[in-house]
Parts: sequence; C-alpha cells; structure tokens
Amino acid sequence: MEGGFDVRGIGFDAWQTFYDDHTFVLAAGGLVIDEGGRLLAIKRLGRWDLPKGKVEKGEAVEVGAVREVKEECGLNDVRLIRPMTSTWHTYERKGRQHLKRTDWFLMRASSTERVTAQVEEDIEEVRWLDEAGVRLMEADTYPSLVPVLKAWRSLSV
Repeated sequence: MEGGFDVRGIGFDAWQTFYDDHTFVLAAGGLVIDEGGRLLAIKRLGRWDLPKGKVEKGEAVEVGAVREVKEECGLNDVRLIRPMTSTWHTYERKGRQHLKRTDWFLMRASSTERVTAQVEEDIEEVRWLDEAGVRLMEADTYPSLVPVLKAWRSLSV
C-alpha cells in the first residue's frame, strides 16, 4: 500500500480495536416538529441540543426515543412518524471512553401543549424553533447534530 501501512493479512481489525476500547451507548432522540413545521430544541448545560437519551435495556429504540422526548420536554402526546438518521460520537466519562450511537426519529407534537424542561437532566429550556432559530442553534450546538439538522431541513412538512 503506497503512502500508508497495510494492515490486511496481519489480523488487525481497526474498527474492532476501537470498539473494544470504548463502552458502547445506544441512544435515541427526536426531530420533533409542530403543526407549523417548527423544531423542538432543548438547552442543556448552556448549549442547544435536541431531546434524546439512552435506550433502556430491553427497550425498543423507537419506544426509547419517544420516552426520552416526553421526559425531557414534559410532553404527553408525541407521535413517532419514521426513522431519520443516526449519528455517532465519542466522549469520556469517569475515565472511560464511550462510543455513542444516537438513532433519530421524526416525530410530531403540538405546540399548544405546554413544554417543561427536565431540570434533573440539566435541561434549562425547551423551545420551538423556526428556521431562523435553528440557524442560531447551529452556532451553539454539537458538531454531531449538523447532519440531524440537515435532515430536518430536507423535510417538506
């Protein structure tokens, strides 16, 4: 292999080695839109984010996604529409590296229902954002959310 090191044939699987060095975390979340096509966002620890969380053991990913949106935003009526995309990122917690996959689902909820931030999860604010608001969110969010917001923009709702 020119210009690099060819590990084929020597029993080295880079992905498996990377995976083995991390604790895998499965999470799910929502691209939640209201009747006007606005996006539901949360502010956690001073940064804009989308509602998501860990899928519980034995829980279907779709069920976990809806549960997390309801818990983090204080909603009662959230309807799952379809899968959208998945994101991956790594982080360190308690001296251990984690590899997190988040499966994102398109959902609907009504902006007439009152939203409430789940403060025990460090959520400071829940807000419906129009396109201008999402542009502002992008300036203060995580890089892994960029493809999720791109998926929201691709919707014709």
